[in-house]
Amino acid sequence: MISLPLPVLAALLCLVIAPLMLRLDLGRRSAAVYFALLFAGFALQSLLVGLRFGYGIEDFITFQRVLPLSVGPLLYLGFLSLALPAKDLHRQASWHLGAALLLALVLGLFAIIYRDFDLAISLSYLIYIALLIRLSRKGPDHLIFARLDIARPAQRWMLLGAGLLLILLILDTAIALNFVFARGNHATAMVSLGSLMLIGLLLLILTRMPSILAPEQSSPAPASESPARNEADLEQRAREMLLKSQIYLDPDLSLQRIARRLSVPERSLSTAINQSQGMNMSQYVNGFRLGHAARLLRDTNDSVSQVMSQSGFLTRSNFYREFQRVYQQTPAQYRDEAAAKTKD
Repeated sequence: MISLPLPVLAALLCLVIAPLMLRLDLGRRSAAVYFALLFAGFALQSLLVGLRFGYGIEDFITFQRVLPLSVGPLLYLGFLSLALPAKDLHRQASWHLGAALLLALVLGLFAIIYRDFDLAISLSYLIYIALLIRLSRKGPDHLIFARLDIARPAQRWMLLGAGLLLILLILDTAIALNFVFARGNHATAMVSLGSLMLIGLLLLILTRMPSILAPEQSSPAPASESPARNEADLEQRAREMLLKSQIYLDPDLSLQRIARRLSVPERSLSTAINQSQGMNMSQYVNGFRLGHAARLLRDTNDSVSQVMSQSGFLTRSNFYREFQRVYQQTPAQYRDEAAAKTKD
């Protein structure tokens, strides 16, 4: 009877999750693609580890050792996709993935001992732990391309991702030290332990996937009705509801909550905003928040911090960035200009 090493089982679970990641509706297609590539990489890496420690096949050791260099960049770029415009994201992706590929080639061609791989991988994990924590600290407002109800959970997911990299760092370091001081006598047990932890994480992800998978497409509109007209009508309904209720002032507002108010499927509402306004739901809601902030700046003496909190924004930096993007000036400059016009 052929036994199935735990790393191979982990690889099979990763192969199940990778295509499911492509169905994620996070607000940006590129985010789902990066996460799918991350789990595809986990699958390949786990398979090679299983072949090495389970069946003694060591023909792919070098490839197996450089694969972890892709983990940090793919994980980070998945979350960064929700924060940066396409042009900036492409530049960041070229830099991060290019650096990982170059380092992998250098190690594969010139590394003399496997400790060189271990040091490079550990340094990569540390760098991306720091980058994920820094991105998380910018707050959910920074994730301007995220689906409205995904932004706040995504901030927590970044910290979980940083925690995953920390666990991988500790595990890889322990295995490397075992090879140095014990000639790898306990490496198989450590690999099994790491695989068990990964399997537990993968099963947890599978149980959570249904809540964040892309919702099913709503039924098509009757042939006699124009889809563009339907989308424009739905956007107008959403606009009127938001202006009347001012629920956009709630920082915890979600796509689900807006759709429920309008009695329409989430996907239909998201599509209507995207097609009629050329933006996602988060950007759409932020437009109402910025309009409210502009009114407060013109008509009250509240401080900029008070205006920010009263307008539904969570962090000062993101409020400033979004305000400058829309009004081409800082909130203080906008207030001064409005006051000068009033005097004139």
